[in-house]
Amino acid sequence: MRENLHRFFRAARGVGVHVSPAESIDAMRAVTQVGVSDRTILRDALLLTLAKSQDEKLALGDCFDLFFSQPEPRQNQPEADSEDASEDTDQSPSSSPASEAGEGQPPEGLGPLAQMLLSQDRNAIAAAIASASGAASLSEIRYSTQRGIFSSRILDAMGLQRLRDDLDELTATNPALAERLRSALDALREAVRDTVAQGLALYAREEAENLRNEILRNAPLARIERRHVAEMRALIRQIARRLRERYSKPRKRQRRGHLDVRRTLRRNAAWGGIPFLTAWKRKHRDRPKIVALCDVSGSVAQVSDFFLLLIHSLHEVVDDVHSFAFSSHLIEVSDILESKSPEEAMAEIMSKVGFGSSDYGSSLVDFEKEFMSTLTPQTTVIVLGDARSNNLDPRADILRRISERSKRLVWLNPEGRLAWGFGDSEMPRYATFCSVVRQCATAQQLERAVSDIVATYQ
Repeated sequence: MRENLHRFFRAARGVGVHVSPAESIDAMRAVTQVGVSDRTILRDALLLTLAKSQDEKLALGDCFDLFFSQPEPRQNQPEADSEDASEDTDQSPSSSPASEAGEGQPPEGLGPLAQMLLSQDRNAIAAAIASASGAASLSEIRYSTQRGIFSSRILDAMGLQRLRDDLDELTATNPALAERLRSALDALREAVRDTVAQGLALYAREEAENLRNEILRNAPLARIERRHVAEMRALIRQIARRLRERYSKPRKRQRRGHLDVRRTLRRNAAWGGIPFLTAWKRKHRDRPKIVALCDVSGSVAQVSDFFLLLIHSLHEVVDDVHSFAFSSHLIEVSDILESKSPEEAMAEIMSKVGFGSSDYGSSLVDFEKEFMSTLTPQTTVIVLGDARSNNLDPRADILRRISERSKRLVWLNPEGRLAWGFGDSEMPRYATFCSVVRQCATAQQLERAVSDIVATYQ
């Protein structure tokens, strides 16, 4: 059962349920207490110890039902057998093939698999399939193209070669019994195929999702097909969740630094120097502050959703974030991002300033007039945009003043570097005043860039 539970934990991770080593230990202890005889109690115990939300509970319940459902061999007896059986009832017991080895018992001398199939013991066959699946490492299946390979491995582990020899021998000596065995073998093959299909659904889901996510992570955001937009948004949410988990606002542990021996001794002078009270040398850390300027004009409309999703996550990671969105003019969107869900926030922002004709110069003028006071020597300014200003005045002088008043100026551009400086791109001029300029054409590049920015404050 221990190996079976390990396979179940692996299948649970495949459906999106996070199972840590500690949680798997708790689940195994719970199973030890409740036993495995009652599937309903076992199911409740696993859901109670592993599921952390209603969504995980539903996913885990479906996974349990699929994992512990055992396909049974189908009884496909040919019509000839049933006719023979009815005729055999009119014959004497000594003339029937089954009676040669005892009523209802397969003949002696056959292999274990042949005897099992002829006896039609469903529990024994199901147990043999489960055992052979473990021997064939069915939990290692990853792709649908491997179904034939694993089916063959399971049948070989059950003793298919010996069964073939038995069939050859029975074909020559007892054709009717050979036909019965051949029919039972066909039913067994179908049951094994069902078992492999079940394993594919359980164990290959995580690999298929990882492969699909890896492809999407490295796909250009500007050229994502419409049918993949929902999947890409889900992937960006995963990236945002990882950022929250890695760089969350509440610190689990306070970094106290090194013990300050002198201050500790002075504090405890009244107790003869016994260190009841300790003093620590704390390393001073600047309070993180981020100002994000996001281009939501028509030229980057395809990627602005993903930019806004990441900016939304910054509000949950860093204490002090001021966010702005612009096309031809600039507005602050911090309150929208903090008070509404990502989807609602993006829809409202795009309705106010999205899909317009980009004018970086005018937007920078708006920022300098109304929001320059948000910048301090501790501020990191992030600009997300393609730096295309439709041949209008780029006002690089304002960007220079923004750079001088802030700690860092980081520009994340969704276009490839080969396009910078061509047409109406002002990227080379803007890059002069930036501390960091990075291409963020894919989700992976975007995650790395935002992660590097946030990590500097940890």
